[in-house]
Amino acid sequence: MSIKVIKERCTGCGLCVHECPVEAIHMPGGKAEIDLETCILCGACARVCPVDAIDFEKPKVCDRSSLSEHRGVWVYCERRDRGLHRVSFELLGCGRGLADALGCELSAVVLGQGASKFANELYEHGADKVYAIDSTKLAAFHDDAYAKALEWLALEHKPEIVIAGATAQGRSFIPRVAARLETGLTADCTELAIDENGNLAQIRPAFGGNIMARIMCTCARPQMATVRPHVMKALPRVPGRRGELVKERPPAKALASDIEIVKTVVELAGEQNIADAELVVSGGRGLGKPENFNLIEELAEVLGAAVGASRTVVDEGWISYPHQVGQTGRTVCPKLYIAIGISGAIQHLVGMQTSEKILAINSDPDAPIFRVADYGLVGDLFEVVPKLIEEFRRLKTS
Repeated sequence: MSIKVIKERCTGCGLCVHECPVEAIHMPGGKAEIDLETCILCGACARVCPVDAIDFEKPKVCDRSSLSEHRGVWVYCERRDRGLHRVSFELLGCGRGLADALGCELSAVVLGQGASKFANELYEHGADKVYAIDSTKLAAFHDDAYAKALEWLALEHKPEIVIAGATAQGRSFIPRVAARLETGLTADCTELAIDENGNLAQIRPAFGGNIMARIMCTCARPQMATVRPHVMKALPRVPGRRGELVKERPPAKALASDIEIVKTVVELAGEQNIADAELVVSGGRGLGKPENFNLIEELAEVLGAAVGASRTVVDEGWISYPHQVGQTGRTVCPKLYIAIGISGAIQHLVGMQTSEKILAINSDPDAPIFRVADYGLVGDLFEVVPKLIEEFRRLKTS
């Protein structure tokens, strides 16, 4: 699509300025000018222009004739040094439901040196088939080679749906794959489902978490989405379950890359990974000032829990970003999540509402956090939390 103003025709009437929903049109010198970085290509201005001074190229009607060639649900399973990333099993659980709804196979895709050794584990977590590219050229992750490898695999086997984790790795190379395949990609989904027409409904927070957007890709295949870790539930492992292993050997050019991995840094010293913690104690702006955040750290220390925080607290500099829970931070799924002084905006709830149990402490009985909490304490946190610390310490020493 494209849009431009034909200056010779423009009369400066201003109708387009009033019609534009994003204020992308201005009238310097009495002629319309469109800010292409702001414009959303809706075409509203072209429709109201009385002199056809706005040249708007509409999107081409999609060709759906080749969509039926694509079949199957794929889950990209991310490898780590010690094995498969936990999100791989969560996505297999989600993918199993999608594949069953479509009546097709669920396949796992593993890339890298030694990839095929994970096949049995993936079968037991729900995969019917495993595609493995076992190559020393993929021993260390880099988005260029991984994108080329997954692109080649998708062109060879034509999956209908490809999903991956919205991890640092997934966010790095999955968009490249979507661009190469000329298809759409919805990032950071919190829910996936098959609609009445057999399309993938991709649901994610939008506009700062104020709405839940339902995004469809009806004109291209594969349909692609990334999903945040800890949002989906893994299926129980079925020991002895078996499937089909497909070992692929792409041509050299499909794995070629000009990128060289010099060094890999796993984690910064002194920062904890709250995403894997079984207990998380989080604080919000209800604490009032930074020195009061010591209450959160003290309670976490007594419980042996990780420390979390709302975005407001992180933005104010009370604690570093790796502790942030929510849409723009980490997604956590502990056995117990304690939210203290957190109101419960949708942006925060997205990152913690799948916790097994949630305890909320807030002075406002109408705070949204209580809608998702299993247990709620309505009261002054400066009275409640010190008593909890005292009681937990007593229980530990008794």
